[in-house]
Amino acid sequence: MSRPVSRVLTLLELLQSGGVRTVAELADRLGVGERTVRRYVDHLVDLDVPVESVRGRYGGYRLAPGHRMPPLMLTDDEALAVLLGLVAGRRTGITAAAGTAGETAAAKVRRVLPERLRHRLDAVLDSLTFTTAPAGSAAPEAAVLLPVADAVRHHRPLAIRYTGGSSGSSGNSERTVYPYGLVAHAGRWYVTGRDLSVGADRTFRLDRIHGARVLPGTFEPPPGPGPAERVLAALATAPYRHEVTVRVRGTAEEIRARLPRSVAVVAAADDEGDGEGEGEGEGWCRVEIRAERLDWLPGLLASLDRPFVVERPDELRGLVADLAGRLMDAARGTAPPRG
Repeated sequence: MSRPVSRVLTLLELLQSGGVRTVAELADRLGVGERTVRRYVDHLVDLDVPVESVRGRYGGYRLAPGHRMPPLMLTDDEALAVLLGLVAGRRTGITAAAGTAGETAAAKVRRVLPERLRHRLDAVLDSLTFTTAPAGSAAPEAAVLLPVADAVRHHRPLAIRYTGGSSGSSGNSERTVYPYGLVAHAGRWYVTGRDLSVGADRTFRLDRIHGARVLPGTFEPPPGPGPAERVLAALATAPYRHEVTVRVRGTAEEIRARLPRSVAVVAAADDEGDGEGEGEGEGWCRVEIRAERLDWLPGLLASLDRPFVVERPDELRGLVADLAGRLMDAARGTAPPRG
């Protein structure tokens, strides 16, 4: 690469670091005269890189928003961060790019890397393994994510076309929403807000939104829980086959350390329990869980290592008793009876 071309690319890298760069500063960094700096800027402008001149005592040059993305200059660390971010995002399902956009973006970055750096990054990617299975594909379309984010940021109403899940309302429906915030949780994207068609707060999965349009007007987000807390509460109270209520002795903070907000709703109980046994005088909390199956709950409750009382359903009491019997057999070293 000839020295003038190399210096033009170095100039682009300096401008991409942000802010206004004076001509004197750029000349010093490039080791050339100020007239040469201006000539290099003209080369960038000829390549459709949006460089603008800033007048005044502290004036100079800066990159302006353009009609297309200018060439990016990445250091070794930056290139590694971009590629690992794309890989991790694809594995966790959080990359906001439908189809193969993440893969093609990574391929473009690798294609323009120097051979030395490309081989080193390939060694990292080839030797990297994950302890969890890849998340299912639930990435929102950019045509949905961008208008939703714009509506959230500027407190604008949003018109969406939504497909409901298997529980609750299903099929396509047109909704008008006051969006409070975007939330990424467990490999999925959600928007929470006021659904004007039903006059209540709702949570929508972005991968089930097939059209989003920002509407005129503004609204004022309500006080209270933030978007993440609203989404977790909505997930914990979603309609399922079983509605479970259990009283657990302990503080809400202690219980929430074992039961995340997306699994259970924890609140101080109105009563103090039976006041007997270990921990007398310690408060009780009421835990509400929605579940399609009950077979996993006895082990979860046992893992709390705290006194608890099952209020409902009766079927769960039987499952807890069965688990207790198996644990007693294991403690005695006796084999369970054959079925």
